[in-house]
Amino acid sequence: MKSFPLPSGNGMPALGLGTWKSDPGVVAKAVQEAVNMGYRHIDCAAIYGNEKEIGEAFSDIFKEGSVKREDLFITSKLWNTEHDPEDVETALRKTLADLQLDYLDLYLIHWPVLLNKDPELEGAAKFIPLEDLPIEKTWEALEKCKEKGLVKDIGVSNFSAKKIKELLSKCRIKPSVNQIELHPYLQSQELIDYCAQEGVHVSAYSPLGSRDRPESLKNPDEVPILEDETIAKIAAEKGATSAQVLLSWAMQRGTSVLAKSTSSKRLKENLESAGVELTEDDMKLIAGLDKNSRYVTGSFWCPEGGPYTMENLWDEDATC
Repeated sequence: MKSFPLPSGNGMPALGLGTWKSDPGVVAKAVQEAVNMGYRHIDCAAIYGNEKEIGEAFSDIFKEGSVKREDLFITSKLWNTEHDPEDVETALRKTLADLQLDYLDLYLIHWPVLLNKDPELEGAAKFIPLEDLPIEKTWEALEKCKEKGLVKDIGVSNFSAKKIKELLSKCRIKPSVNQIELHPYLQSQELIDYCAQEGVHVSAYSPLGSRDRPESLKNPDEVPILEDETIAKIAAEKGATSAQVLLSWAMQRGTSVLAKSTSSKRLKENLESAGVELTEDDMKLIAGLDKNSRYVTGSFWCPEGGPYTMENLWDEDATC
């Protein structure tokens, strides 16, 4: 499996197993099965609510002995309620305890969004403006965690080029990774190019369109990327599945990619996508599918009267 070098010297495997929406009672078996198949990159997050079960899987894997801790690349993420610098290390240590690890390979700020800890608050009252607690203050706490050896690389998720540029102007340690939604309907080439220019690796989530996300997060008019005719035609020509073409496309662009599954068949098929080679003509055809269309829109962070809007969340009109 190809890997991408990060500033720490660590290599990030090109294909990873995503664990968002993997149910308790199922996720441990999926992680163990994936690692036994050859996956070496596991993407987690505190908010997914399954890190304790994944930790049990890691413990069993390492006890068995054929795969050691240093063989795996493990990511987790800081949730929106934990941005206060005093909370960052505590949140990271809780994730480490749940995952039964001494360190993470990568720890990301999950969203450039702040939430109040008070569960009684509703609507716009739940949200805290970034002006009240700038990202660079949270980032300083992540830098300290890295210096303590709790994590090898630190990064961000769902960040625009504008937000990365602002962070780069104020940080001591540059973000190693920006994890964002990417697929042929949302190619974000300008953002990828900017990140490459600044030495920030881009990792893709929801590469298959996240069809199993909650209905409340779906647009009734959305078009599933897995049903795209161009993708299906390329897949038929390769003797591959549409999912394999989408994952191969992501890796051939120079991004790592995270695919979630708890099915043995799909886990195997996704892993085999590394062997699907797309031609230059295939890549050009897929480039023509871009619609700048998100499946995970972030609209749930933008209630009326709150500090976040779709415009200031994604900064899509901003230039660098």
